[in-house]
Amino acid sequence: MGHRVERLENQIKDDLSVIMLMKYNASGFGLVTITSVKLTPDLRLAKVYFSVYDKEQRKNALERVNADTPSLRHELASKIRVRYMPELRFYIDDTSDYVEKIESLLKEIHKNDKKIGNDL
Repeated sequence: MGHRVERLENQIKDDLSVIMLMKYNASGFGLVTITSVKLTPDLRLAKVYFSVYDKEQRKNALERVNADTPSLRHELASKIRVRYMPELRFYIDDTSDYVEKIESLLKEIHKNDKKIGNDL
């Protein structure tokens, strides 16, 4: 990946984080955080992954963000100077769910190891 792509991904992530914080802070979704931005090599599409602290609000947050995509893109374009503003596609980042699942499995394995050790 080129330096320009990385730099633009970071800039989109930083500026969009501020925009979304201002827009959705009091909307009842809880904490909304941009976790990563992945740009296509031609810089035409940006996949934006975000997390929502309140798990029950994820679906609502995704629907709201998708509905607000044109205004988010417009606000972002006013902050970023590029010839062509990438199309934004939003996705829920469920990495934290995966981490929680792995941790619970490891705890269960560790608990079973202790149980087997006590039986010996």
